Amino acid sequence: MFEVAEYIGIVAFAMSGFFIASRAKLDMLGALISTFLTALGGGIIRDISVGVKPFTFSNDLPGIIVLSVMIMMIVFRFHKRNSIENKFYFILSDSLGLASFSISGALIALDNGLNFTGVLAISFITAVGGGIVRDVIINEVPFVFKTGFYGTVALLIGVIVYILDSFEYINIMSLIVLFVFGVVLRMVAFYKKWSIPLR
Repeated sequence: MFEVAEYIGIVAFAMSGFFIASRAKLDMLGALISTFLTALGGGIIRDISVGVKPFTFSNDLPGIIVLSVMIMMIVFRFHKRNSIENKFYFILSDSLGLASFSISGALIALDNGLNFTGVLAISFITAVGGGIVRDVIINEVPFVFKTGFYGTVALLIGVIVYILDSFEYINIMSLIVLFVFGVVLRMVAFYKKWSIPLR
């Protein structure tokens, strides 16, 4: 279940990272770094945090997936499209990545015996860690800090996974339902412009 969520997240966030690189008008190297950081950065931070060898460093498939997605995006000339960050396919890919990485992060935290706080932290880090590093490198305020409900979705998914585990109800069906819920919630929050006000 972990690997399925991980691979979905890698594909989705690779697309998201490429869209961000296109918006920032980065060159090929910049686009490569943005794509890799977005797709793999959160997972690397997660694995280091729980004291295990990063999944990306022990498996070839994540890197191959990221390169393949980037090549596909270039072939279909997605980098030539304007206002890409407001398009449906950007929001969808970002929502898919957010939900899947939040789930995989929570599962890893549970597998390593972390408590409630640990599950929330690792779920959040996995989902937004790569994006934060990417945005800092390209000199932007991290997206998660500008869209309050974005990080909330990751935390909410972490809470639900922890509750499911407490009742021994983690299975493929429950995780699929949670994944769909997370994607829909993120997209609705975006289009309805939901946020958590400072005051």
